[in-house]
Amino acid sequence: MIEILISLYDNWLKGFGLEGNELIWTRMIILLALVGLLAWIADFVSKKVFLTTIKRLVRKSRTIWDDILLDKNVFGRIAHFAPAIVIYAMAGVIFIDFPGSAKVVKSGASLYMIIILIVLLNSFLDGVKGIYETTKIAENRPITGYIQLIKIIIYIFGGTIILSILLNKSPVYFITGLGAFAAVLLLIFKDTIMGFVASIQLSANHMVKPGDWVSMPSFEADGIVLEISLNTVKVQNWDKTIATIPTYAMVSDSFNNWKGMEESGGRRIKRALWIDMKSIDFCDDEMLDRFEKIKYISEYIKEMRQRVKTENEDLKDDGKVKANTRRLTNIGTFRIYIEMFLKAHPQIHNDMTFLVRQLQPTEKGLPIEIYVFSNDQRWPEYEAIQADIFDHLLAIIDEFDLRIFQNPSGHDFQQVLSR
Repeated sequence: MIEILISLYDNWLKGFGLEGNELIWTRMIILLALVGLLAWIADFVSKKVFLTTIKRLVRKSRTIWDDILLDKNVFGRIAHFAPAIVIYAMAGVIFIDFPGSAKVVKSGASLYMIIILIVLLNSFLDGVKGIYETTKIAENRPITGYIQLIKIIIYIFGGTIILSILLNKSPVYFITGLGAFAAVLLLIFKDTIMGFVASIQLSANHMVKPGDWVSMPSFEADGIVLEISLNTVKVQNWDKTIATIPTYAMVSDSFNNWKGMEESGGRRIKRALWIDMKSIDFCDDEMLDRFEKIKYISEYIKEMRQRVKTENEDLKDDGKVKANTRRLTNIGTFRIYIEMFLKAHPQIHNDMTFLVRQLQPTEKGLPIEIYVFSNDQRWPEYEAIQADIFDHLLAIIDEFDLRIFQNPSGHDFQQVLSR
């Protein structure tokens, strides 16, 4: 059919007195102009008509996925195929007398379309990732690593086809040749392979996901996970710096994921007051009278005074020796005060672990450790709650005739010298 049309076209040109090379070159120039015009029209229609129509339909649609694909320019990439298809289809007609030139033009158009296809698939995969991230399952199972792996496979196959066109070899020739370089490829893509396996483990075992607060001191990372990719995990530290951790390191090394704390509804407060052991003593009646006026322990003091009195009366003659009698201590009373104070605190979680305990004495004194949970997990609020509690305890400890241990400072030595 094409040969017939070309023959009719040549006969028409012969009517103008064109023969031989003049006829061939004139026909080719005119066909080049016509094909160029057709390619421009195809490009114009695809971009101005096709894309405009798609954009209007997307804006009217109530679904989200088409908006995401539009934002990723998936439809815009498709429009680039139109002029290339026209040039590829008409190359044999334009250069009918020059088969070598036709083959070069077709190869160039093919290369262009393959590159556009690779870019299109890349944009489409970005769109798929964006659509997936709008679902609830994406919160626990990120697919960034899988998307990147698919992209690598596309790049490898795309590059293979491009090489086959440039070198005029079958793609099978290059694919079979890859087997000989398998060891080299494994070495080159070692981190990628390890990262891919690690990303599967992280996702399958729910170890970490974007949005989690993780800390990994070996990589100076302590903050929120921004992205889990095939090769790296990006963590935005609290000082706004970005820490990059190899994905496989999240599996091979240890790290803390604070998601459990966030989901529990409480945040741990674990801090100790170091009491000077020289200030620990038994309570006398004057001290107990004073403690009885303190709101949080008033009922406790009344109850314990009565119990101690009853137990000591039962001792009879043994009660004449103070070592045999039972007496309250200022340190024990202070510990009970801390418990009552914290139980009455509106921002302490009473349904979670609640401990006020003594730790082993050291050369720095006797530690009274507070191990409780606040019901507000936000960092600034949590720090404010913790600070308010210890501000109060440090200020009121003198009421119990106790002292906080502190190494002597220059001010202490100046006071001694001034005496």
